[in-house]
Amino acid sequence: MKMGLESTDYVQVATKGMAAYRAPSLTQPHKARQAIRDAYEGKINPLIGYYCGISSVPTARVMAQLGADVVWIDWEHSSCNVETMTTIVHEIQFMSEGRTIPFVRVPGHDHAAIGYALDAGASLIIPHVDTVEQAQHVVSAAKFGLKAKGNRSAPPFRWLLGIGDTAIDPSRSIWENVNDQAAIIIQIETEEGARNLDAILTAVGDQIDAVWMGTLDTRVSMGYDGFWGSEPQFLEIVELYQNALKKHDVPNTGMCLGGNWAQGANKAFVIVGGDALAFLADIATIKNARENLPPLLGNSKINSC
Repeated sequence: MKMGLESTDYVQVATKGMAAYRAPSLTQPHKARQAIRDAYEGKINPLIGYYCGISSVPTARVMAQLGADVVWIDWEHSSCNVETMTTIVHEIQFMSEGRTIPFVRVPGHDHAAIGYALDAGASLIIPHVDTVEQAQHVVSAAKFGLKAKGNRSAPPFRWLLGIGDTAIDPSRSIWENVNDQAAIIIQIETEEGARNLDAILTAVGDQIDAVWMGTLDTRVSMGYDGFWGSEPQFLEIVELYQNALKKHDVPNTGMCLGGNWAQGANKAFVIVGGDALAFLADIATIKNARENLPPLLGNSKINSC
């Protein structure tokens, strides 16, 4: 895979969407690293994402047809086994015909879980990265070969010989190609993580494609409530986070809900809606229905005749 200015995938995004970044097989991950970088460099619009928080395969099939650039599959906060996660990833890939990129937020830093998500053909969102050592472990679990700082085990029957192992760049192995396809987004969710982000990106920033500040968990860890606030210590942490991204030229990502588009400014990857959020929006609909659909007047007597 050719990264940076050598790639011309972005030229076809206007007509193909994220299918412009498809791999030769839908069993392989998209060229998600390139897509994030192209969005960061302004070659394409920010990647517009939809949140899959409910582990439902039928729901995932609907999400795959909504036209989002990415779907965030939350394996961290859902009662979801490996088989269901894998099926949801495949449904996003196949039902969208490669027009939507699946990202899986894995449940922690477990080497096996990271491998399962990547073997399914997804890119990664890694929660609660606080230290250089944790970031190095994540990269090691996600990448093939010491050259990429990795020790990921090669799945012998994932990309079958002559069927799924066609490489984007035939001068390199399938393993080297896949390393450059699947993206890694790390989440900073504590004050410790924010203070260590500069060191994290110094150590393994070449393998980290974007960073997400989980403000809710950050604030909970600091003893604050809500997703945002004006406390000086919290704002100091936010500034440290932003400065580290700028220093290392790494894309920012985040939420942008309720049409508050200013939230999405200068973010290369933005979640704008989700299944649970859509359900919550109907609370008002149900309330309005109760207020506007009064008891029937006398119909019970008529119907009983």
